[in-house]
Order: sequence, then C-alpha cells, then structure tokens
Amino acid sequence: MRWRATILGLLGYVGLPYLLVQRLNLGLVREGQQRRKALALTFDDGPDPATTPAVLDALREAGARATFFVIAGRAQAHPDLIRRMLEEGHGVEAHAARHVHAWARTPWGAFLDPLRATRRVSAVKGRPVRLHRPPHGAYTLATVLGQRAAGVTGAHWSIEGRDWHPASTPDGVRQRVNALAFPGAVVVLHDAGPGARNTVPMLPGLLSDLKERGYALVPLEELDGAAPLSLRNLPRRLMRGVDRMFDRLAGTRPAGGRADNLFRVGLVRFPLSGITLQGGVPLPKGTPAAEFHVNNPLLVDLGLRRSLRLAREDFRDLARDLQTRPELQGAQVVFCLSALSPLLATLGFETHDLSPADTRRLRGWANVLRWAYGSDPRAPAPKLSVMSRGAFVARYGERAALSGPWKKT
Repeated sequence: MRWRATILGLLGYVGLPYLLVQRLNLGLVREGQQRRKALALTFDDGPDPATTPAVLDALREAGARATFFVIAGRAQAHPDLIRRMLEEGHGVEAHAARHVHAWARTPWGAFLDPLRATRRVSAVKGRPVRLHRPPHGAYTLATVLGQRAAGVTGAHWSIEGRDWHPASTPDGVRQRVNALAFPGAVVVLHDAGPGARNTVPMLPGLLSDLKERGYALVPLEELDGAAPLSLRNLPRRLMRGVDRMFDRLAGTRPAGGRADNLFRVGLVRFPLSGITLQGGVPLPKGTPAAEFHVNNPLLVDLGLRRSLRLAREDFRDLARDLQTRPELQGAQVVFCLSALSPLLATLGFETHDLSPADTRRLRGWANVLRWAYGSDPRAPAPKLSVMSRGAFVARYGERAALSGPWKKT
C-alpha cells in the first residue's frame, strides 16, 4: 500500500504538472495569434557582462526588442544591464533565484523560488515582474503554487533554439529558428551560459533573416493574443500535436521548409478512382502525387481573404519543392482533399466531386478540425482540387514568379 501511495503522490506532484503544464502548457503563455507577422525572442540565464551587451547591441542595431528572463542574483549584481534593457524597450522578467531543475528541488524550495526571484528582480527593475519562466521550463505542483503565490504567470515557449546543446553550432541554431519561425511564436535562446556561445555570434544574422521575412520582433507582453492557455484553447493545442504526429508518420513537411508556410506537402499514391482531368487525361488511382494540407491555425487566424493572398506567395515554395525535393520528383499531379475547393479554384485548380463515402469521411474530419480551431463547425462538402505537375510549376515556378503579378520588390 505504501508504494501505491508513493506512486500516486509522485503522479500528483510531478506527473500531472509535467503533462498538463510543462508539456501542454495549460495556464502558461507560450505563443500569440498568427494574424500579425510578429514573434517574441526571449533570452534566459543572464545578465552576463561578458555576453549580454553583445546581444543588446545586435537587437539595437536591428531595431528589435525582446524579453529577458533573468536570474535574480545576476540582475542584482549587474543593475546597469537591467537598466539598459529597460531603456531600450526590452521586457525584463524573472527566471530563477537559484537555477536548479524543479525536479531536483525540495517541494518547499521549488515553491519559494518563484517568490524570491520575483521579489528580487522586481526590486532591481523598479516595477513589478509579471512573468516567470522556471529553469529548463520544468514544473512540479510546488512550482505552479509558487507562481500563484507570487502573482506571476508562467511563460513557456513554442520554439526552442537549442543553443545550449553541445552539438549545436551558430549556423545550426540560426537555421533551426528560421525553419521553425511562425507568426506569434515565442523563441527561447540564451544570453548567458553555454547557449551564449552560439547565440551571440549567430544573432545578427538571425535578426536580419527575420526582418527580411517581414517579422516584427517584439517583447512577449506585446505579442498579439499572448494569453495563458486555457481549457477553451486546449483543443487547438492538441490538434496541432495531431498535425505534427501525422506529418512525421506521412513524411509531410512544410512547403519551403518553413513552418510559417500556409501548406504542408508530401508524396502519396493518388487515392481516388475514376478521375479524368480537363482535356480528357485520365488520372489512375495509385499515380505518384504531391498531396498538400493547409496550415490550419494560420488559416484560421488570417481569415480566407488574407490566406488567399498568402497562398499565391507560398505556392512558389511548393513549386520549388516539386523541383528540388528528391521524394517529390516523381509526383505527376498536385492535389488537396478539402472544403477549400472554391478558394483553390481561384488559384487554378480543377474541382471534382468525391464519392458519398469519401465526402462523409472527410466532412467528419473537417468538422473536428473546425471545432478544434474555433471556426464554423459546419464544413462545406469536401472536394478534390487538383492540377497537373506541369501546370502547377508553370504557374507558380521560379520563372512565373519572376515575371508574374506577385513578383516581390
């Protein structure tokens, strides 16, 4: 009986907080909405006079602002760096009084750390701290209760730069953040400690990349829709996990290798029978095909009108993938099975009705997606939207992009 009580105690103290808070981020701020092309860079473990000034210099040069989650003792030892952060428009929030993983602390120590860190950082800052990110983003029940007692909200991240990893390099961290960046993301990097050896040299290049892609770089508190994740938003959070799992199993990847692309694409065998393309060209079942899926959270936050404009741009990346990704070389058509056929028809796709069985199956899944993402749960009838490989590349490929009406300036 004693071992059962011990197991139940561990589940309540570590297991549930790990699952609900640390993994699902329930009650934490982890990202904003995607309707605005902005993201929040956050830096942990500072300030350090050997590395933090270089991070601040890069941010100032790029006209970017960020949020620093600072260690209380370091903030007290270097108030000039905290003052500079505030004067240059950055956010300053609490990281820890002692940088120790929550699981390696006594419950009393884990409870007290958010209170001590918040009080000490607030004193240096000269104004109240509102956010707290525990070391390693790790939680126990005591950590959650400590944050509540301190009157602060937990802050997590949606993109981990992994600058701290021994195998990481400056170029690798830069490429990773570029690939994973999306509107509303919260990125965690480090301005001190092991991560700084990668972040300091790569940061100017990363800032240039993100600004060139049109991102506004703002403190976490200014990120649109950055609110604690509630039970109401949990279906959306879970569905994004389902999307990622599906992508891994099916070999589907974001077009262009960018998480902020409106489309994800992978190679499949064409699943339908009896389809004939315009011009009388038959499309046999089993034909190698590039199937694309929509980035649902981005579509919902942008709305259909803005998504239509973005689709024209992002199809260029898909066309490039058709020409460069080895696994897509054999694809003879590009297609999507969705309720978005009217939108895709304006982009040059043929529309074909599905069988009653396929319509029921896909409509049911579309309704689940719409419920999870908070849009109208009554999905229109899904249809096949399809275009031949040659027609797609001619319309959206590199030459078309250079001479077409959506040329970048």
